[in-house]
Amino acid sequence: MEYKFAEIEPKWQKYWEENKTFKTNDDYSKPKYYILDMFPYPSGAGLHVGHPEGYTATDILSRYKRMKGFNVLHPMGYDAFGLPAEQYAMQTGTHPAITTQKNCDNFRRQIKAIGLSYDWDREINTTDPKYFKWTQWIFKKLYDTYFDEEQQKGRPISELVIPEAVKAEGEEAVKAYIGEKRLAYYDNAQVWWCNSCKTVCANEEVLTDGSHEKCGNTVIRKNLKQWLLRIPHYGERLLNGLENLDWPEGVKDMQRNWIGKSTGAEVDFAIDGLDKNLRVYTTRPDTLFGATYMVIAPEHELVDEIVTEDKKDAVEAYIKAAALKSDLDRTDLAKEKTGVFTGRYAVNPVNKQLIPIWVADYVLMGYGTGAIMAVPAHDTRDFEFAKEFDIHINCILDPKDAENREEILAGDACWTEDGAYINSSSEETGLDINGLNKAAGIQKVVEWLEGKGIGKATTNFKLRDWLFSRQRYWGEPFPVIHWEDGEVTLVEDENLPLELPNLEEYTPSESGESPLANAEDWLMVTDKNGRKGRRETNTMPQWAGSCWYYLRYIDPNNEDSIFDVKKEQYWMPVDLYVGGAEHAVLHLLYSRFWHKVLFDLGVVSTDEPFQKLFNQGMILAFAYETATGAKVASDLVEEKDGKYFHTETGEELRQIVAKMSKSLKNVVNPDDVIAHYGADSLRLYEMFMGPLDERKPWAENGVKGVFNFLARVYRFFADPAKIVDGEEDKEVAKLLHQTIQKVEHDIENLKFNTGISALMVFNNMAIKKGKVTKQTAETFAKILAPYAPHMAEELWSMYGNAKTLAYEAWPQVDQSLLTEDSHEYPVSFNGKMRFKIELPLDMPKDEIEKTVLADERAAKWMEGKTVRKFIFVPKKIINIAVG
Repeated sequence: MEYKFAEIEPKWQKYWEENKTFKTNDDYSKPKYYILDMFPYPSGAGLHVGHPEGYTATDILSRYKRMKGFNVLHPMGYDAFGLPAEQYAMQTGTHPAITTQKNCDNFRRQIKAIGLSYDWDREINTTDPKYFKWTQWIFKKLYDTYFDEEQQKGRPISELVIPEAVKAEGEEAVKAYIGEKRLAYYDNAQVWWCNSCKTVCANEEVLTDGSHEKCGNTVIRKNLKQWLLRIPHYGERLLNGLENLDWPEGVKDMQRNWIGKSTGAEVDFAIDGLDKNLRVYTTRPDTLFGATYMVIAPEHELVDEIVTEDKKDAVEAYIKAAALKSDLDRTDLAKEKTGVFTGRYAVNPVNKQLIPIWVADYVLMGYGTGAIMAVPAHDTRDFEFAKEFDIHINCILDPKDAENREEILAGDACWTEDGAYINSSSEETGLDINGLNKAAGIQKVVEWLEGKGIGKATTNFKLRDWLFSRQRYWGEPFPVIHWEDGEVTLVEDENLPLELPNLEEYTPSESGESPLANAEDWLMVTDKNGRKGRRETNTMPQWAGSCWYYLRYIDPNNEDSIFDVKKEQYWMPVDLYVGGAEHAVLHLLYSRFWHKVLFDLGVVSTDEPFQKLFNQGMILAFAYETATGAKVASDLVEEKDGKYFHTETGEELRQIVAKMSKSLKNVVNPDDVIAHYGADSLRLYEMFMGPLDERKPWAENGVKGVFNFLARVYRFFADPAKIVDGEEDKEVAKLLHQTIQKVEHDIENLKFNTGISALMVFNNMAIKKGKVTKQTAETFAKILAPYAPHMAEELWSMYGNAKTLAYEAWPQVDQSLLTEDSHEYPVSFNGKMRFKIELPLDMPKDEIEKTVLADERAAKWMEGKTVRKFIFVPKKIINIAVG
């Protein structure tokens, strides 16, 4: 029987589509299982074979869960807003919607060709106005929510209590107070600006050399009016919520580090000569006696006031230079310590000593207060800075066990360990912590600061306010109007979605505004009283649509509500979320933040969106490089006798494993694999390459191998002569049920490669025996179905079944067949294994000895020798010592 996959696969894909086989109904009587893939950005290049790896894994689990009686939600959609489509529009004049639709159509075609069992009636697209209407609606919720510190939850802004003192200052003071509390707010923000792309860049898009990863041009710091979200308010909840999630520990740690919780104190330093304080955050308030200088970030709001007249030029030049550096380049990774003295001094509150204030770029505004107290005797970074600029160093922790103690005490070396305090008392202030340990020292200093009203215990997070706007056209418009009198209002719900205007020109303006600033008819509005207003010209970042898409899948065609409440309560949380580890922090953190706000407002029923997370590994491909490490495109390589050579230069090349890329021409298109070997072979190979979470190189020989396996399966199980009536062979029945158990266990645990191995072993057994019963054949088709659904459906129909097997019950394991009544023992002579023998488990040892010694295979190794010892270990080994 010839395996004609090119006929079988389109036939069943057509059947599934016409019969809506995988349409999900909201059947509340059944247990639910929500399986989610991280939806793709539909690029013009289409899918490569790395994309379907995670999709195939979730599809296998989805098909299996359906057969186990679960109501499965397994949807697909497109994260379709993004810069590439807009850049293409700038180059060609083609509207991004046209490009995006074309790319989505191609992705859908490719995904369907793989036989993935998505419910296509639930497909979503973030660029669809029916979808981003609700993205805009959620933004409005964020704008109209504040975070209640006491209750540690978001609450409607209408419930915010305005202090009487604020009310007494008038209406503008009340508006300002409310604005300071909103989770979404509009303010000046220092951003990375790319003059080439005319857009704001996220921190992650700026390389360590200060260039934009998209275009390679240098970016600069720039102050622009932006929308921001106060995600740090949820820092504690985001941190605590990780504890009960079934996520990889590495991902949890990355989120913990990104959130960056620390405990310490805020301390006010009086500025000498100014009626102002400089507030710092420190995790070690106990080391205040060792603070001998202060540093403020170049962006600090008090820089202009602090700098003395004679230092202005030097400070301005330094700030300008700092603006060209990335945050990463400015932190501890920077080897060279740079800074400039402001000419001004602060007063150390614990001893009243004057200490110099410096501007240095290793301090960032995003963490703490943008100012630090420097303790050079006990911090390597501060020590290096102090040595560079000849600043006093005061050791206040006794390095009594250090070999270079005298050197440390003299300020010539840094001591980063703890110890009892020394040099930590002041008659003038009355504070003395000498001799105390760290815990006691911190407690005493914090109590002293709070008693003096110049400091307080504080919890801090590295997590910064989320910059939530971009100077682009192709994104969700903000439902916001800025009125000429300064008021900001939001578009009413009944007028959502606010759609993008059609433009002929997509290039951002020189002023930094997005192309929307050119859409005059759309941009300018007038209210019923004649007041003129201007719509927001920024658009939301691509993260916006992906923050909540998993919720829209629940009820994607609901025009009256974001989703039906009962449906959300049934389907949430997502039971399994599968996607790349590159989204471990930002996407997942942003989604969790939005979800927690919606939970606080009663919109969703769960505090966390994704219960279990799994990161699939990357599929790599072979690439080639010269002796100097220069990469060579695959089409310039030829193989001779197992070696690889450059077709133009003749140079011998090294074969390496690398990420698939267009430049290396090592991208493998799934369309090509399907054309040559079929979708079932593609699916099986992607799962058979190795553990799902590991990086694996693509090799066409591997595809041929699984294709040959499927061809053998088809030749045997599609041959009527091999399918017989009657009772199944005992050995076949036993292995069949072992295979059912193994495949079930491995699918449940996402160990697909070993499940496939079990299927291969059983197929070999069936071929060896030459025949199986119809019941066995049907059972094998069922357990093959999640992996190779097209072939399984074909076999199922051949056995006279009219309906799809997609909802047939998963086979039950017959435990009686799995009970061991015998064991295969390796038989060794003088420690060397010579043959194996099957023996009953209840056979007495003396009978075992007689049986083994009587075996004709033993005679060869006993000839002319005497048995000196017979060693028997139950269910392990038999060893015979002869001599």
